[in-house]
Amino acid sequence: MTFNSRLAQELGLWAEDKGYGHAFHMEAFTRYFAESCNLAKHDELLKIVESCNLPRNEALDVIANRSYKDAVDRDWERSRKMQITAVPTFIIEESRLVGAQNYANLQGLMLQHGVVKK
Repeated sequence: MTFNSRLAQELGLWAEDKGYGHAFHMEAFTRYFAESCNLAKHDELLKIVESCNLPRNEALDVIANRSYKDAVDRDWERSRKMQITAVPTFIIEESRLVGAQNYANLQGLMLQHGVVKK
């Protein structure tokens, strides 16, 4: 099943601004892929918001006012310009790996561009 995740993307940017982006994205990812949660439904999004200890009333305002719509539009435009067609896409300079990758492929990309493990 696929669901329109546009509002989840907008709430995700809001959560990032609040310092809870990672928690929000991980919770949305888990609910979508592990529980088949419909991220287009406001009540499902609000459950994610609450599980991340974010203020529900502010999330409702973000949804109602679409206050992160333009920011998500800019992100989508940037991805089109970069010719990103799938998630995840890993890009370093002119090199790219598209889709889920094994460790060896990711390591190879890093080494190719002088990124060393710390």
